[in-house]
Amino acid sequence: MRLVGAEISVLSLLMMSLHGAAALTHSMKYFFTGSSGVPNFPEFVAVGRLDEVEVVHYDGNTRRAEPRQDWMIKVIDDDPQYWKSRTELAMDTQQAFKGYIEIAKQSFNQTGGVHIYQRMAGCEWDNETNEVKGYIQDGYNGEDFISFDLQTDRWIAAKQQAVRIQQMLDHNRAFKAQNKNFLTHVCPEGLKKFLSYGRSSLMRTERPSVSLLQKTPSSPVSCHATGFYPDRADLFWRKDGEELHEDVDLGEILPNHDGTFQMRVDLKLSSVPAKDWRRYDCVFQLSGVDEDIVTKLDKTRTNTGRSETRSGEGEKPAASTFIIIIIAVAVLVIIAAVVGFKVHRKRNDDYLCSTPPPTVQESLTVRSCAIKAAHFLIDCTTAPVEALVSWISPLLAEEDHRSRARAR
Repeated sequence: MRLVGAEISVLSLLMMSLHGAAALTHSMKYFFTGSSGVPNFPEFVAVGRLDEVEVVHYDGNTRRAEPRQDWMIKVIDDDPQYWKSRTELAMDTQQAFKGYIEIAKQSFNQTGGVHIYQRMAGCEWDNETNEVKGYIQDGYNGEDFISFDLQTDRWIAAKQQAVRIQQMLDHNRAFKAQNKNFLTHVCPEGLKKFLSYGRSSLMRTERPSVSLLQKTPSSPVSCHATGFYPDRADLFWRKDGEELHEDVDLGEILPNHDGTFQMRVDLKLSSVPAKDWRRYDCVFQLSGVDEDIVTKLDKTRTNTGRSETRSGEGEKPAASTFIIIIIAVAVLVIIAAVVGFKVHRKRNDDYLCSTPPPTVQESLTVRSCAIKAAHFLIDCTTAPVEALVSWISPLLAEEDHRSRARAR
């Protein structure tokens, strides 16, 4: 049975580290996950990524490898046999993982329940020195389990319960030869091949939008950058032009749904006088781009709304717009509740409101918009408010008419 070696080349997860204008080190990884006892989830999944962008996905239920990027389709068209062989190897890996899980369960004296066996395998390639480094690491139920040492050509057990699998793999000489061939030839050659197809997409740069967010006057000010690519970026606060290292909290770089990235850095200003806020600014730097994005700290904008800058676009609307929207939405919602209650209580059989109430979606949209605006996260649109006004106005007119009739 073909196991991890060549099978790992099933799906390519290529990660590239960019330093400056050109990348020096590229990496390719494969992630495999086998599961037991997990309802409504495939028993085996493999994912491939290039530069932190998913390029291929294999689902154990469908037993098919699917490209995730347009340029990967050309790889399939140019070499359909290669893609077929990778799919077949994925199926072999799926079967092998079933055995690994059963052996691990026996070693831990486990029976039922949820169990996960994972593997991360890949290589790093330095395009200047041509040096290649490879690795294979397995985990079981979230903990290190076993790994392959390329230098000694041996498997190393991280736990006593992994010794059985370690001995089984070490005694399989053909399998160890496959591992070595994969890490030194198959993986780096695949990395270079995919990199050549996706270079135009992977080497691009996208600048982010940068926002200053603050929920309350006493909360930290968060500088949030989103929509940038690649993920080699810096975000930091400065005071009088000097980078700050205290009273700051830098978050991780996180992926967006569209393949770009986001990050944020918080600044604690509770002890800083308002007059000194102008001495601070937030700086975003993107690898391969000379011009920084600098966002000045403005107390009036930050305390009451969102300030957003984008390269070459200038500032966004003032925060007072958000306050007006919030107040308007709140008043309309209160009026709607009061009038709606009165009309419902006093309505008789011969009265029917000619204008239907807003749909559930419209009501939820208004509520969601008000909540998000209160947290300075979005620009509320007026469309949901207009929908609510169109419902309230007839009710107000009808109630006024009925009140006058009662007075007579």
